[in-house]
Amino acid sequence: MTKKGSWFWSLCGVVVVADVVTKRVAEQALQPMHVPHEIVGDVVRFTLTYNPGAAFSMSLGEYSRWGFAIMAAVVLVVLIRSLKSTDHDDIWQAAALGLVSGGAIGNLVDRLRHAHGVVDFIDVGLGDWRFWTFNVADMGVTIGAIMLIIAMLRSPARASSTEKVL
Repeated sequence: MTKKGSWFWSLCGVVVVADVVTKRVAEQALQPMHVPHEIVGDVVRFTLTYNPGAAFSMSLGEYSRWGFAIMAAVVLVVLIRSLKSTDHDDIWQAAALGLVSGGAIGNLVDRLRHAHGVVDFIDVGLGDWRFWTFNVADMGVTIGAIMLIIAMLRSPARASSTEKVL
């Protein structure tokens, strides 16, 4: 296996396993739903909830479960194709693609597992001001997406096209 493949599959696997395990623990330990359990005072709480939609409560109505499952599958195909076109020594981009893919797989598993939606339980905020409740898969997608943006900004192709403009 190539170095980029090792980074991709290792991080993808770590995110999927961590996501599946933490969601199952959350479902068992955080009952009843919607009751906050303080972890770091009021700033970080664990609160079990199910999201039948997607990020930021996006919804496709009654088609959300299968619509977002199909979208996730399509995104996974695009991500794996992107890995194939990634330079063999670009472990940064391979790692980013692995994190995003692991997150997409983790949330896809939940969509396929039951109709309640994706398990979310990490609740961050202050008092009544709360960020959206999320999970380990969401963290993988977010961190991986930030890394991909950085990778695109620092890519040699982009740098050489910028130099031509200047």
